[in-house]
Amino acid sequence: MLLCYIGGARGTPEVGCSLRQFFGCRTCGRERACRKPGRSLNIPNVITLGRIILVPVVVWAITSGQMRAAFFLFLAAGISDAVDGFLAKRFHMASELGAYLDPLADKALIVSIYVALGIADKLPISLVILVVSRDIMIISGFILSWLVGRPMPVKPLPVSKLNTAAQIFLATLVLAEQSFGFDVALLTTIAIALVAMLTLLSIAFYLAAWFHHMNSFGAGY
Repeated sequence: MLLCYIGGARGTPEVGCSLRQFFGCRTCGRERACRKPGRSLNIPNVITLGRIILVPVVVWAITSGQMRAAFFLFLAAGISDAVDGFLAKRFHMASELGAYLDPLADKALIVSIYVALGIADKLPISLVILVVSRDIMIISGFILSWLVGRPMPVKPLPVSKLNTAAQIFLATLVLAEQSFGFDVALLTTIAIALVAMLTLLSIAFYLAAWFHHMNSFGAGY
């Protein structure tokens, strides 16, 4: 548990620091955050939950042809992602709940948008299946390693980060094209090919890492 130290009484916990516990205390030793035991639903996490709530709204907007609304909602989700990350780092409000919620919100939003764009015939169904299958394979691998007592650490690979960036770029490009009538067919085709290539590479690297982890874990017995 992190304690809030006031003034020179570094060894004495300050009882009345509820505001600091919520917003992050700047007077703590080494500027650590003050948190009540068990408190983890802070402002960044509330913003992240709001991003999760946006998912069905964006899907509805895409499938009903409201592409401009979908574009601005997606833009708002991206801004909220940057804001909650800034608040968590600047005011030391990072939490274990946020470490799980943030990537979950990002992944739910991206996958849902790809599925919706596929249904709306704005992205190739083959690409949508590839993107969704990759995530299912990775999640299944992590669950399987946990079930057999050999949990694999959750650590995104560099190729996975590139893949996520490419997926976000493609989704933004397609939504902007559909919203404002841009003619970027060639750029969209290149982005689709890039996402497909990075998704396949990501699958290969994750499978290699998974097999290496499972084999090395068993070698210790």
